[in-house]
Amino acid sequence: MKKLHYLLFSATLLMGTATQAQIKVEIAGVGSNQIPVAVAAFADEGLAPADVSDIIRADLERSGVFKVIDAGRVISDSASVDLAAFRASGADALVVGSVSRGPDGRFAVRYKLHDTVKGAQISQLGGEVQPKYIRLQAHRIADDVYEKLTGVRGIFSTRIAYVKEDRAGRNYTLAVADADGENEVVAARGREPIISPAWAPDGTKVAYVSMEDRKPVVYLQDLMTGRRNVISNLKGNNSAPAWSPDGRTLAVALSKDGNTEIYTVNSDGTGHRRLTNSPSIDTEPQFSADGQTIYFTSDRSGGPQVYKMSVTGGNPTRVTFNGNYNISPRVSSDGKTLAWISQRGGGFSLYAMDLASGQELRLAEGATEPSFSPNGKYIMYATKGGGRVSLAVVSVDGRVKQRLTTNAGNIREPSWGPFMK
Repeated sequence: MKKLHYLLFSATLLMGTATQAQIKVEIAGVGSNQIPVAVAAFADEGLAPADVSDIIRADLERSGVFKVIDAGRVISDSASVDLAAFRASGADALVVGSVSRGPDGRFAVRYKLHDTVKGAQISQLGGEVQPKYIRLQAHRIADDVYEKLTGVRGIFSTRIAYVKEDRAGRNYTLAVADADGENEVVAARGREPIISPAWAPDGTKVAYVSMEDRKPVVYLQDLMTGRRNVISNLKGNNSAPAWSPDGRTLAVALSKDGNTEIYTVNSDGTGHRRLTNSPSIDTEPQFSADGQTIYFTSDRSGGPQVYKMSVTGGNPTRVTFNGNYNISPRVSSDGKTLAWISQRGGGFSLYAMDLASGQELRLAEGATEPSFSPNGKYIMYATKGGGRVSLAVVSVDGRVKQRLTTNAGNIREPSWGPFMK
């Protein structure tokens, strides 16, 4: 089985402290049939701490879905626009907007999205935000553009959690940041590794594993209050937390009876319930999108493979058959795609399977620790290259690729947060 590196973690909680951007995003590939979108500079956006139009352009470009065209001038959301001219220049859609500052210091950010083909407005948004939420408002606008033009909800305003390790391997940080790596906040820090962060469905808490008690223990970190609670600290190893879609329970891997088995536990740490009963190692549980099925890794067939079973237990069904080493199952939020790590030909690769057809697709080589975006269209994973571990993102069709790097050392254990209400 994949080695579980549970090491001592001496935590110092540093909640609410935002740092400068630590992650650099590099686009390595784009999708086919990109949608050409012109993005104009917003009127008076220089008043704000950041240019809203620049953030929108960067988001749309990073998705790989759009061919972003600079409109070449400032266009307010209240201006009359010659959409036919933009259509003639090759743009299927046009983004315009404005920024104004109120007497209370808040910024009103407004935008409109025009369909140049039909010559009509198809969306608009407006709202007032504090200066520190300018980037978030820009991400929300990019989300709206993405959804209106693709029919799929955008993920630019979501957040990611990850673990950073300094170059000397002596300090580790559990961090939370915007999906583009900006606005990083430290959730926990220590001298020993932190592993297995998992977002709660409401986006306010993260579960993770540490060995402060000289054994693996599952903790719950509240990102809003800074409070931390124990979720599972039974005899033996407590590991691999995964949330149910309703946020009421977590699935965990426990060895309290000598062998590692799958259990569920209430989100307040009560009510442990055993689901598997096998002489083999059962670990890495993950709930299905509807919460009725749990996928997990087991070596009951002789080598690690992905299985699934009812959330109430029962006889598991094997899911992966190609390759002798398949681990780390993850299920997309729409329930359509399974991602996992497979070792074939000596290396570890990220695979995705259409659960309806069973068709597999290899998405990336040298991959570990996959995590789906909340819209199910992208997968973030850890990868090693150039002597360090970094994060990367690939679309589920394999066409769009990004790499997220940091100068601070290694960055791993990614967990993509949910949509925020």
